[in-house]
Amino acid sequence: MGPEGFGIDMAECRSIALEIKQAIESGAEVCLVIGGGNIFRGLKGVGQGMDRAQADSMGMIATVMNALAMQGALESLGVPSRVQSAVEMNKVCEPFIRRRAMRHMEKGRVVIFAAGTGNPFFTTDTGAALRAAEMGCDALLKGTQVDGVYTADPKLDPEATRYDQLDYLEVLTKDLKVMDATAISLMRENKIPIVVFSIHEEGSLADVLNGRGVFTIINGPGQEAI
Repeated sequence: MGPEGFGIDMAECRSIALEIKQAIESGAEVCLVIGGGNIFRGLKGVGQGMDRAQADSMGMIATVMNALAMQGALESLGVPSRVQSAVEMNKVCEPFIRRRAMRHMEKGRVVIFAAGTGNPFFTTDTGAALRAAEMGCDALLKGTQVDGVYTADPKLDPEATRYDQLDYLEVLTKDLKVMDATAISLMRENKIPIVVFSIHEEGSLADVLNGRGVFTIINGPGQEAI
């Protein structure tokens, strides 16, 4: 989503694709989980009287549209990629098959996971945590609008302060709105650190992968960041 506040902004897609290209060139294997809030949010549909399962299905389809846009942006930069959807759409992308996804990554392709978990009542955060666990990822990186996790929304509270590091349980007990509780718990169980950073800072993804820049790490006692 760009300055219009709705829909797909290809300039924004290209900007993110450039970040991913830098990460690939640094030697990282990258897979992405794409949300769909710029097109349709399931909970917003529920608030307008829609059935939750149907609204979530619409949200999952929106993520497929975003994933295809991101694939186009990556491949325009010469970065090979594959889209795998948890909801089968064989005419436009591959179904999610774990071993096939791992093989794509081994060959240097970026795998873009769409449609969340493929089930209603689960957020894209949970879809990201699930794929991170399935793919054996070293870390789950969440690119957001701000440069980490804050005590409150920094856009609303000028006195909000950023955490450098948090324990999984702290996030849950303090009810910090960085990811939903299911996603945090899944990462805790699999000992996969979460790194929250701003996707809008140029070079931020490469910086995070090299331990530089500004971000918040969520992990457990004695656990390495990445």
